[in-house]
Amino acid sequence: MKTIKISYTILTSAFLLILAACNKGKDDFLYKETIAPVMLKGYNSSNETLEIKLDTFKINYPLSPNSAFDLIDAYTFYGNTNKVKLSLTETGTGKVVLEKEIKRGDGPTNLKFLYLNGKVNDLPEKPLVEQGKIKISYLFMPTLTNYTAPVDIVLIKYYFTPKAFEEIIRIKNVKPYECSEPVTISSFPTSGQEYNGQPTSVLFKAYIYKAGTNEFYTEGTGYTWHATSSSAPTPPASVASSNLYIFNESTAGNSIRFTKLFEL
Repeated sequence: MKTIKISYTILTSAFLLILAACNKGKDDFLYKETIAPVMLKGYNSSNETLEIKLDTFKINYPLSPNSAFDLIDAYTFYGNTNKVKLSLTETGTGKVVLEKEIKRGDGPTNLKFLYLNGKVNDLPEKPLVEQGKIKISYLFMPTLTNYTAPVDIVLIKYYFTPKAFEEIIRIKNVKPYECSEPVTISSFPTSGQEYNGQPTSVLFKAYIYKAGTNEFYTEGTGYTWHATSSSAPTPPASVASSNLYIFNESTAGNSIRFTKLFEL
């Protein structure tokens, strides 16, 4: 009986020592494990799918052609690994379009970019929303007309009665495929308005002129301009906001239209 008791004590002590050693190893392992979040947001305007890799691990959410993206993934650093390479590659050509080294302890990696004309461009920072104000900027992609000259994007109030418009502000010399500078206007109601003493409703529209003129950029292109349906994207007129719009051309018959591709 005495022998059994001694053996039991020895076994119990040994088990506790092993358990302590295992727990210590577990703590060491957890201490050496670091998770690095990776966030990607923007627009891929190319016809190529972009494959994303963290080290040799492929992220299962490639960036589709001509599409917006907004994804979150993460890389886990184990053991003594202290850095990893993030890469974006065109799947069709093998061209590496972006590489970035991520180091342990750097914190979240937050990349906002536009892939335009074979180049990675930083996505502009959106101005803060200000009460009673609308802040807006544009990136215009003339994919049908292939228009290459600068344009003026003019924000207007369009009055249904008597079908007239009033210029609010003009974003001058906007180059195709480049982000414009943001402009700021006051928000305004679209109902219960008057024009020359007549009650009317109002539309918030954005016309596009040849730079420095009041001539629609579509003159000479074979496309016509519709007073209310031909407009670059605009936010609600009565609500404070801050927006960047990427848009391209579309048509309804022979009349020019525009399609919003991305909104920040």
